[in-house]
Amino acid sequence: MEQTSIGLILTLSLLIWGSPFVSKILRLPIPAVEIMLGSFFTYFGFVTHNPYFDMIAEVGFLYLMFLAGMEVDLKQIAKSPKEIIRKSMLFLLLMALFAIGSGIVFGLNTIIIISMPLISIGLLASLAKTYGKERPWIKLAFIAGILGELISIAVLTIYDAASTTGITLELLEKIGYLSAFLASVYFTYRFLHLLFWWFPELKSILVPKFDTSDQDIRLAMALFFIMIAVMLVLHLELALGAFIAGMAISAFFHHEKDLETKMSSLGFGFLVPLFFIHVGASFDITSLAIDGVVGGALIITVLMILSRIFAAIVLKHICGTQSALLVALSLSMPLTLLIAVATIGYETALLDLLSYYQLILASIFEILIVMITIKVLQKENGREL
Repeated sequence: MEQTSIGLILTLSLLIWGSPFVSKILRLPIPAVEIMLGSFFTYFGFVTHNPYFDMIAEVGFLYLMFLAGMEVDLKQIAKSPKEIIRKSMLFLLLMALFAIGSGIVFGLNTIIIISMPLISIGLLASLAKTYGKERPWIKLAFIAGILGELISIAVLTIYDAASTTGITLELLEKIGYLSAFLASVYFTYRFLHLLFWWFPELKSILVPKFDTSDQDIRLAMALFFIMIAVMLVLHLELALGAFIAGMAISAFFHHEKDLETKMSSLGFGFLVPLFFIHVGASFDITSLAIDGVVGGALIITVLMILSRIFAAIVLKHICGTQSALLVALSLSMPLTLLIAVATIGYETALLDLLSYYQLILASIFEILIVMITIKVLQKENGREL
């Protein structure tokens, strides 16, 4: 057991360190490379399932959601023209209609159809780090993505409860907890906003400008784990708590410009790669030989991407055709939520093994296709400039 753990630690260390080099050689995005390496090394027995690895990968996922929240500028969203908010909501509505309608036409599993409209901006944080969060299409993607993420997490929370308890009072109780939590977050935000407006020196006390004790990092990590603890107590989706913690840091401590860089370096240099490697490790390569797995995964992938591209037609009048396409693509990678739905569905016997593998593989295909396409489009755009 000890030798296995040592081997796993050494392998993960080499994968984290070596994946950027492999990414440059293959000219593929680093997250996609980390997923593929995790899958291949698991197949050859170098990466094994370990409770500590599972736990730290879960922390990596939550930290990714935390970083995504830190990318959100609530003031900018609040100041956004009403037309952008309306178009974003219309984009989400059309996307959901296209995704659900196409899933029904192709006769997909009900759980897969439910998962197809989900939106997650975890990987959008990775795109913002790569291409710069000031890009207009990334700003618009965050506005639409935040709205979609909140709706998706609410749907996932209700789905998780319904799959285990059915339509009971317990389900209604959980929906009540979720509603009360979101309302309390809103009122807390308004209260803190007013408090810091009257007493701006509080920000400097909590996050000193000249600090040798890394008080800013300590505060961020404390808030991160406090919000996770709150979600555990309420039995709600942990990702929502991590995401809101990141939004709180961005909303109240944006004056500390180095904080985001510090937190991002820790995440993308250590915790987040472990999550992507774990995603790859969770997929059995031998399942590719099962009839229908690859074909079904490609159908799901194509339908999910096309549903977002078709819906992005309503955005082209705001930002242009290419930027609208980039927004659609950047919101076509709900990796974490798809894996969550697949796991819950399989554990509750709502998904058979074939559909489970199809959904997991589709989430990986989406990352590969979308990130490579965005990279090509950005290169072409750079040449034009």
